[in-house]
Amino acid sequence: MATLEILKYPDPRLRLVAKALDAVTEETRQLIESMAETMYAAAGCGLAATQVGVDVRLFIIDIAGEDEASDLKVFINPEIVETRGVQSWEEGCLSFPGATEEIRRADWVKVRALDASGQPFELEATGLMAIAIQHENDHLNGVLMIDKLNALKRRLVSRKVNRALQEDAQS
Repeated sequence: MATLEILKYPDPRLRLVAKALDAVTEETRQLIESMAETMYAAAGCGLAATQVGVDVRLFIIDIAGEDEASDLKVFINPEIVETRGVQSWEEGCLSFPGATEEIRRADWVKVRALDASGQPFELEATGLMAIAIQHENDHLNGVLMIDKLNALKRRLVSRKVNRALQEDAQS
């Protein structure tokens, strides 16, 4: 598989609301493999299909630490069915290079989805997994981390991203 191009803010495709997948096909499994390769190459812990320009309700997460075995989780047609509590987390995003911001999200989530085989599952999560699920699910709805910030912070993040993209273009 090959790595895919990760769309960078303010690419308008990041604002698209993804469509549900009707079936898990060989093409879906190839997309999952390419997304995983892309996420690992970019040193991310989550990636939504919309971030690589594919308009389907699919995201992947692997929050395993560097000294832990990979634990890739696939979420197809995810639905967050319940949330509780509040936590703040310093979030980054592969579509926002060079930017991290403290974002408030639910502390606990319950999500229903299909796995890479098309089998339904339900997962309850806290901590980083809960944050990652909410962050990636937002991507599928065209919602970006910058939308969770006040106007001043949005401008600062936009500047950070523009500076990081300019530095990348020069190297």
